[in-house]
Amino acid sequence: MSADRRPLSPHLQIYKPQLTSVLSISHRATGVGLAAGLLLLTWWLLAAAAGPDSFAVVQGFLGSWLGYLILFGFSYALMFHLCNGVRHLFWDAGWGFELDTVYRSGWAVVIASVALTVLAWAIAIVSA
Repeated sequence: MSADRRPLSPHLQIYKPQLTSVLSISHRATGVGLAAGLLLLTWWLLAAAAGPDSFAVVQGFLGSWLGYLILFGFSYALMFHLCNGVRHLFWDAGWGFELDTVYRSGWAVVIASVALTVLAWAIAIVSA
C-alpha cells in the first residue's frame, strides 16, 4: 500500500478527549508530580538534619503562598493517585470493565480525590 493511501490516525486536533484517557494521562502526570514532591520532602528532611537555620529557610518557603500551592498540588496528586490506584486494583481483580462502571468509577475517583484533599487540608488547618 502506498504511503498516500494509508489511513490517518486521529491526532490531537480531531481526537475528543474522553474521561478514561484524561484519567490515564492524569494518573501518569500525578505520578511524576509525586516524584517531584519527594524531592521537596527530601529537601525538608535534609534541612531538618542540617540545623535550625536550614530548616527555617525551608519552612519559610513552604509557608509562603507558593509553598502552600505546591503542597496543595502535591496532596491532590497523592489523593488522586491513591484513588485511581485502588480503581486499578479492582481492574486487576477483573471487576469494573463494563463501560458504565468505568465511567462511574472514573467520576468517583475525581470526586473522592477532591474530597479527600479538601478534608486533609481542613483537618490540617483546624489542627494548627
